[in-house]
Amino acid sequence: MSHFTDLAHQYIDGEWKPGSGSWDIIDFNPYTGEKLASITIATAGEVDLAYRAAERAQAAWAETNPYTRRLVFERALRIVEDREAEISETIVAELGGTRLKAAFELHLAKEFLREAVQLALRPEGRILPSPVDGKENRVYRVPVGVVGVISPFNFPFLLSIKSVAPALALGNAVVLKPHQNTPICGGTLVAKVLEEAGLLAGLLNVVVTDIAEIGDALLTHPVPKVISFTGSDRVGRHVATVCAQNFKQAVLELGGNSALIVLDDADVDYAVDAAVFSRFVHQGQVCMAANRVLVDRSVETEFTEKFVAKVKTLSVGDPADPATHIGPLINSQQAEAVSSLVDQAVAAGATALLHGTVDGNLVSPSVLTGFAPDSPLLGQEIFGPVALIVPFDGEEEAVRIANDTPYGLSGAVHTGDVERGVRIAKRIHTGMIHINDGTVHDEPIVPFGGEKRSGIGRLNGESMVEAFTTQKWISIQHGRSRFPF
Repeated sequence: MSHFTDLAHQYIDGEWKPGSGSWDIIDFNPYTGEKLASITIATAGEVDLAYRAAERAQAAWAETNPYTRRLVFERALRIVEDREAEISETIVAELGGTRLKAAFELHLAKEFLREAVQLALRPEGRILPSPVDGKENRVYRVPVGVVGVISPFNFPFLLSIKSVAPALALGNAVVLKPHQNTPICGGTLVAKVLEEAGLLAGLLNVVVTDIAEIGDALLTHPVPKVISFTGSDRVGRHVATVCAQNFKQAVLELGGNSALIVLDDADVDYAVDAAVFSRFVHQGQVCMAANRVLVDRSVETEFTEKFVAKVKTLSVGDPADPATHIGPLINSQQAEAVSSLVDQAVAAGATALLHGTVDGNLVSPSVLTGFAPDSPLLGQEIFGPVALIVPFDGEEEAVRIANDTPYGLSGAVHTGDVERGVRIAKRIHTGMIHINDGTVHDEPIVPFGGEKRSGIGRLNGESMVEAFTTQKWISIQHGRSRFPF
């Protein structure tokens, strides 16, 4: 299964075949530069075939007993457990994930498959009272029909499964478009697992393609009712706009610029550990990463010295080596972009306590401080191993700085007084925030999502039912209504 070429196809209506586009997407290992596979891209015509196959297969699937539907996800979970070593190798090779990161991603993917088993039985109908005599009001929860899923390159296996499995469990069919840099982990590998688990042809289709080829065909097609998109806010804005124009619901999980706040009464050593992990896990290519580390001035010197010392111990290199903490960025554009951000910040007056270097797609960590308050760097998401340390004086200033960003995804507050932490957390405009912990967390049943430019809607648990089903009112008049004419 780890053989990339076996999975280098489109998967439409249960068939594995090349796309009919005029060019190939080349899948590279970002560390070695080795070519893993080439996939002839899908055209808008194939997107149409995928959506039509999904539409045809969905009606019978929605009528399938949910106790039967959930068996697919029980089997899928066993397949992932049995092939964990192979899938881990695929994550290391295709996206440059470290061993630790691959284990983290697979752990969560299994948790979400377990939750998908439960979700099949989650939708409940209701009977509501009526002001009209003799009338019974029933409210049914029904699948939306077909869901389009667009997944990113950073946690592709997890973030595809996270929308695909719940949407299917709830009785929908799915068309999945993985990111061009991770077509296997984010796309065809997911299809292979579900195919082997007995999912019927047509219910999940994977199109490996590029906007340059298909334009907005995935979004404007008449079949899908909901689009679940994970990616940048720039693309998310476009997805939301096109969905609104076409009367589709968009669930958007977008970028972040999370603040990890270290108060004057925090356990400094523990806060350092939390901050280093939250910023540098998966090379910093995480929407929930602690982009900004806000530190009370009274502990700034101690925290900064310990933080820089710990960051210096991180090993940068081959992601296949279990000792590596920081592997490659996904491609050379990202590596160059991150490196030039650091250079620009230093040129604008920031102090580099550590100035990272670039070697191929490997970017070693940078730690910057001494920003002007209006520095544009503080307001943007940095998708790479760059930590910004920002001192503050007292709680009020911490809250103001934390909120001074167009994003609001995650965050953390470190303090010796938990309720003080909660009081501050309530004032931060963010979808998720953690007291005395890191900023990078995801769990199967908590509402996961962001405020402001970090997205619209929530995923996980009940929120999956909200996202991938709709409500239908059916009334029954047991007596007789009186009509005025």
